[in-house]
Formats: sequence, structure tokens, C-alpha cells
Amino acid sequence: MAIGLIFNAFGLAVGQLSDRPFRRVFFMGIALALLLLIGATAGFAWLIEYITPEEAWLPVLGEVRWLDDLFSWGAAFLLAFLSIFLMVPVASAITSMFLDDVANAVEAKHYPALPRPTPVSFGDALRDTVNFLGVLIAANLLALILYLLFTPLAPVIFWGLNGFLLGREYFTMAAQRRMSRAEAKALRSRHVGTIWVAGALMAIPLTVPLLNLLVPILGAATFTHLFHGLTTRQP
Repeated sequence: MAIGLIFNAFGLAVGQLSDRPFRRVFFMGIALALLLLIGATAGFAWLIEYITPEEAWLPVLGEVRWLDDLFSWGAAFLLAFLSIFLMVPVASAITSMFLDDVANAVEAKHYPALPRPTPVSFGDALRDTVNFLGVLIAANLLALILYLLFTPLAPVIFWGLNGFLLGREYFTMAAQRRMSRAEAKALRSRHVGTIWVAGALMAIPLTVPLLNLLVPILGAATFTHLFHGLTTRQP
């Protein structure tokens, strides 16, 4: 297991966070996530108001005309509250669609002699992002059972599970820029331990507010370095 390679890749990624392409992807992800959540809140409130009758009869109160306003405002406040928790996964998912820009910046600075990578279409990036977000949410919902059964070990379970998923996703993304999907999977299988540990290193900041918004960018940069480090070590 290449522990030294992991920390070297992570250190190089952190050192490049202030670069313009990194900042652009970061702020783009946050801005688009905010717009999406604001739009979803407004749309959900309008839908509740639309399906709620203007007049209704309630026990004790009798006929009321304010029920639709109550439900629509209540729905808006509820979704706004949930947005606090949805902000991170939504921003991460949106940011993930632009991580190719992060990998390009890493290779331009640290591996300038490489030929141009195989471009990933926006449709493929969107599909992979949606699939990954679905797997991430489903796996963590199922893991709630383990969190309840083994509460003292909940952080370790969280880092281990999400480390595996993050490592799998980001390494595949970095590898597919330079090889086929089948070759990327084969390389990932040969270094599964190293990739898992590197993914766990990415999962730890997920539990830190605000810092967790940097995870997709750090992951893309770290695993781009890790991919090149592992491929240069191949016989």
C-alpha cells in the first residue's frame, strides 16, 4: 500500500487549491446549488398552494380561507430548513460535473509533457454524477442501521464506507481520462487498498462544515496525482 504516495498526492492537491480553475469550479458549484435549492423551494411552495383548496372546513374553527397560505409557507420554510443539510450533497454533485477542469489544471501544472486527455462528454459526466450521488445516498441510508447498532464506531464506519465510494469514483474519473473504462477498473482492482485509504482521507473532511464543500475538488486533484503515481510504478 503506497501510503507515502497518498499523502504526497494530497499535499500537492491542497497546495493548488488557490489556483484559479480550482476557485472557479468551487464557486460555480456553490452558486448553482443555491439556485437549484431556491428554485426547488419556490416551486414546492407553489405546488402546495396550487393543490390546497382556498376554502376548507375544519372542526371547531369552521370554514377557513387561509389553509393554502399556511401550507405553502410551511412547505417553503421546511424545504429551506432541509436545504441546510442538502447544500453539501447537492453542491458536491454539481461540482462533480466540472471536475475535469480540476484534473486539467493539475496535469497542466505538474505533468505538462502529457498529451491531451480523452475528453469526457457533459452527458457522460452528468450520468456518472447522478449514479454516484444515488449510490452515495442509498449506501449512507442503509448504513444508518450500523450507526445505531455500533454507535461508538459510527465515525469509523462513515469514513470507511464513504472512503470506499469516494475512492472508487474519483480514481475511475482520473483514470478514464487516460485509458478505457475496462483498463481503469482493472487498475483500480490492483490497487484497491491504496485507493480505499486515499478515499477515507477524502471522507474525513465530509464531517467538517464548509470544508466538506472542498471534498470533490480535493478528491479530483488528489486522485489525478495518485493515478499518475501508480501508473509510473507499474512494471
